[in-house]
Parts: sequence; C-alpha cells; structure tokens
Amino acid sequence: MGKALIIGCGGVAGVAIHKCCQNSEVFEEICIASRTKSKCDALKAKLDGGRTKISTAKVDADNVEELIALMEAFKPDVVLNLALPYQDLTIMEACLATKTDYVDTANYEPPDTAKFEYKWQWAYRERFDKAGITALLGSGFDPGVTGVFSAYAQKHHFDEINEIDILDANAGDHGYPFATNFNPEINIREVSAKGSYWENGRWMETEPMEIKRVYNFPEIGPKDMYLLHHEELESLALNIRGIRKIRFFMTFGQSYLTHLKCLENVGMTSIEPIEYEGKKIVPLQFLKAVLPDPAALGPRTKGKTNIGCIFKGKKDGKEKNYYLYNVCDHEECYKEVGSQAISYTTGVPAMIGAMMLMTGKWKKPGVHNIEEFDPDPFMEELNKWGLPWQESFDPELVE
Repeated sequence: MGKALIIGCGGVAGVAIHKCCQNSEVFEEICIASRTKSKCDALKAKLDGGRTKISTAKVDADNVEELIALMEAFKPDVVLNLALPYQDLTIMEACLATKTDYVDTANYEPPDTAKFEYKWQWAYRERFDKAGITALLGSGFDPGVTGVFSAYAQKHHFDEINEIDILDANAGDHGYPFATNFNPEINIREVSAKGSYWENGRWMETEPMEIKRVYNFPEIGPKDMYLLHHEELESLALNIRGIRKIRFFMTFGQSYLTHLKCLENVGMTSIEPIEYEGKKIVPLQFLKAVLPDPAALGPRTKGKTNIGCIFKGKKDGKEKNYYLYNVCDHEECYKEVGSQAISYTTGVPAMIGAMMLMTGKWKKPGVHNIEEFDPDPFMEELNKWGLPWQESFDPELVE
C-alpha cells in the first residue's frame, strides 16, 4: 500500500511501529527517524524479518531543512509525528514543503510556556488546503479516540449532545513511589497548570486540582479524579452539535499528588532556567533526568486503564445518556508489544490515523481534528488492533 515516516522513538512510537509491522498490508515500508539513531536501530533489529521493510535515520525534528531532506529522500505517503509537541510546527513546515500528509497525537506547545492550544496549528489550515494535503491532529487516545467516540455518538445516538465528560483512569501500579506514565516534562506541565472546562461558549478556569470527583469505573472500581485542562475540549467545543459543557477528568493516586506537591514547593517543577555551577538548567528538565523513564515502566506495571466519554443529550426529543469507553490491561500490552497501557492506548490510534490517510478512507485537504471525519472506519479498526470499545446506555453520571 505505501510508506510511512515515523518521527520519534519513545514509548508511544515503539507501540505504533509494532502495530505498523503487524499491519504490513498497509505499511509496506516504514522509516523510523529520531535524534538518537541507535534507539531506532535497536527497534529495527527487534522487528526486522516481517513483511514491513524498515529503515532508520537520524534527524533533528527542530530543523526544518533536515526534515525536508529526509522526506525528499524517503518519499513517504504520510508522516507520523511521535516526537515532542514542541516540534509539531517544524514537522508541519517540512510536510508543506514536500506536500506530504501529516498525523500527530498532541497539539503544539511552546517550550518556554506551559500553554497548549490549537491556534498555532489551526493557523496552517489555508496552507495545507492550498497544498492539497491533509493534517490530522490529535490521533492518540485523548485527544484522539475521545474525538472519534464523540463523532460516533453524534452520528449514531444523538440529535444533539449537550454535555461531554471525558474520564481518563489509570489503575496501574508500577511499584515506584513517584514516576510519570508518559514524558515527565509534558506530564508535570499538564498537571500543574490551571484547570479549565468549557461551558456555555466560554472557558471557566480553576486552580490546579481544585475540582475532585470520585467515579466508579467499570473493571477498575472507584477512583479519585481531578478536573484538568485538555486540548480536545477546544476542538470538540467547535465540532459537536448542541454542546454546552465539556469537562476532562484524570485519576491520580495520593502518593503521586503528595510527591508532586513537594516537588512544586521546592521549585523542581519550574520551567524557568536557573544558574547552577555556571550553567543554565531548567529544573523540570533535570527532574525528568532523575525520574524513571516511562518506557522502563512496562515490565513492572500491573492493572488496567479505563478511558472514555459520557455523553448527555437528546434523541427524538428525549433526554439520553451514553458512555463509550475502552479498558486496557498493562500486562497484556507488555506481553504483546513490550510497553505499558499508557503508550499502547496512544500508539495504536496513531497507527490507525496514519492508516486512515494512507488508505484514503479519510482525505480532506487542510488541517483537521479527528472528530471532523467519519468515525465508523476508525471505530472498526480499534476493535481489530487491540483497543475494543464498550458502551453503556445507563451510566453512572459525574455530578
């Protein structure tokens, strides 16, 4: 079918690359590119011998010229960006220059401020449209599958959706007193930022972790969850008919919160550079260096994740509630692809998003969020590639 260039070689990329190799009918050839080529070579060595042809390359994803040269040499049908959110714009520039379709899992975030929103990437709409290429934004789980779930609920179950609660629960235990399940820098920036939710056409801001609820998750049980700001709220507020309120909740254990508070209090979560022994260092980047690598948590993590959306709205003039979710088992993920469920739940949808563009099932020039496409083929592939979804028509609601 075609060729994919995958930029990045962390935990999520590892899962996506395993899945591309399992799906060799679509991904005949892949190139894994990263700043550390040895990581790409190690993964290639592990996966070589299947039907997908694998090559590797060294690339600095902050350097547009290097990216263009790599794309011109490899000539991919799609670029799957699994690098850091700081590099979205340089990769999009290179895709424009080479007229290549683009997929990512997280929206752009400037390195010097803990602020993530879509405005920087949405600013590329006209240029991608004119170039006749598609940029698919946010093809992970949240954002990603949560948007597909919303589009599916809108298409099949509602005339209008008035409220969405996105619930992300990780009941995995890795045995460390404190570790983050994905990039510590991104994770801690996200959690220590102010929370916000969308209501009646405007943003309502909250203090970090100010709003807490307890929810009884299917297959996991009751968990403390906290309201955070999350990027998909911004696009769903535009793309879902009748929407009045959207919130995002994530679960955190007490040990994690206590450690995080201590680290905040002593300045270790700061992104402001400080002078140390004649060098400038960013405390949060130093903290990232001393914390366990999320990719190393796989063999130690037991338990499950549950991520989904609760919808409240109307169908045929009647009130209706509907819950769509996926439960994923950390140990099963590790057995299959050598990673924990956090990377798995993002890496599988990343592969599916790239596949949607490569097969032409989704093709619309411009820059688009995932819920703007027909959800049905994506929902079908989720069941096929390891993230089966479940539904409930009488869910417990979040107050």
